[in-house]
Amino acid sequence: MSAALTLLDESGPSAASIRGIAAKVGVAPNAVYTYFPDKAAVVKGVVERLLGEVDHTASGDDAGSWRDRVAALAVELRRALLAHPGAVPLMIGGPMDGPHALALNERLLELLADAGLDPADAARAAYLLIVYAFGSIAMEVADQHGVAPMPPEQDRIAARLDAFAAIPATHLPRTAAAATVMAGYVSEAQYVWGLHRVLDGISTA
Repeated sequence: MSAALTLLDESGPSAASIRGIAAKVGVAPNAVYTYFPDKAAVVKGVVERLLGEVDHTASGDDAGSWRDRVAALAVELRRALLAHPGAVPLMIGGPMDGPHALALNERLLELLADAGLDPADAARAAYLLIVYAFGSIAMEVADQHGVAPMPPEQDRIAARLDAFAAIPATHLPRTAAAATVMAGYVSEAQYVWGLHRVLDGISTA
């Protein structure tokens, strides 16, 4: 999986082929097929590898509020995925049924049970949080066309602000006025802001 992840970091989501992995590690493709019978197996392996890098202890112990613990886990998920932007598109279309994916889901269900949700609502809320987190992260990565490593956040915001400076205020006055906020869509602050709006809805369910 290290070879596949390196290929994704270097060349984006289309690079992690069986032949590409074989070339990267210096073996014949047949040797890779022993472990990964097809591209779907590679994708599943990448998903698991990345989710395995998410530190569940980032959500803290049971002393903090459930909201703070969910937010901390979501920020940790963002950190882990942005470290490998070339792999993020595969995360969106890949299976989420491996051990690490299920462990993440289990941790979310545990935190949401602490919020007082019954099992059915906790499951729905966990899915909503995963959709929000992965969708937000995918949009951030798409903004950089999967470039790895991701430029520092302040540089990404500055580049977006430069681009938005060309918006004609006479034709798009509201968009032009919101340019500074829109430039920050790729920030952790925006991610956390949206996350808390989602948690507001969950807490009133």
